[in-house]
Amino acid sequence: MSSPAHGPELLGTRLRLLSDLLDAGVAAFYRDLAPEGFRPRFTPVIRALAASGPASIRDLAQATGVTHSAASQTVDRMAGEGLVAVEPGEDARRRIVRLTGKAEALLPVLETEWRATTAAAEALEAELSCSLSRIVDEALEALRRRPMRDRIADAAREPAPPLGGPTADLPSFTA
Repeated sequence: MSSPAHGPELLGTRLRLLSDLLDAGVAAFYRDLAPEGFRPRFTPVIRALAASGPASIRDLAQATGVTHSAASQTVDRMAGEGLVAVEPGEDARRRIVRLTGKAEALLPVLETEWRATTAAAEALEAELSCSLSRIVDEALEALRRRPMRDRIADAAREPAPPLGGPTADLPSFTA
């Protein structure tokens, strides 16, 4: 039995594939430009710090659109690569992140990459029947309003249609 290649059944799988293809292309470009160990996910953090100066992990998470946990993991990895320095804030629970000279030296290269990636994304969207960015934004907002778990739970409560059509088409096994 073949599974559908299109449609909502494999949406998560296809979105992961799309994300993997986008990420792989960006990562390959970075390998040509950036130093060993640099990851594309570092760029939004570097750009945020370059624009606004030292910031807390919470502020970086908000500025880059990721969770606090994801921002913290990225910052830890960046500190390991010597791109950021992390210092305690006024409150012992807060950590303040600032760029190092190594990261500041990368800013011209990263700005070139950022402009090129933006132009490439715009060109990709021009080939599509609708704006992928807009659809992603709409999907994220819809899932914030009503999470997928709730949607699945509601659908699971609905009676399932019989396989293969109406029950009238099923043979009777009663004697």
